[in-house]
Amino acid sequence: MNSSLSIFRKVAVAEGISYLLLLFVAMPLKYFANLPLYVKYTGWVHGLLFVLYAATLVLAWQEQKWKFGKATLIFLASLLPFAPFIVDRKLKDERPENVNSIK
Repeated sequence: MNSSLSIFRKVAVAEGISYLLLLFVAMPLKYFANLPLYVKYTGWVHGLLFVLYAATLVLAWQEQKWKFGKATLIFLASLLPFAPFIVDRKLKDERPENVNSIK
């Protein structure tokens, strides 16, 4: 069974990818190739993933008993390109099985 943290990490990566596609593929197609439809659909998918990011963040926050400041920083990371990938790496590095394997 997947923990809420595992689900959150998957959603975070998907949200990060959708954000990059929106910024670096769909937006240029809209403004340089006059193809606004790509922004419409990519934006819709990104919006859905953003809502899932926030919802799964709340679940992971409760399960992991993070402090408010940590959860806030993780949420703010969703607003910056590439930051969700950094969050994923940090959360992967702090998992208990990784901490025990270092000893």
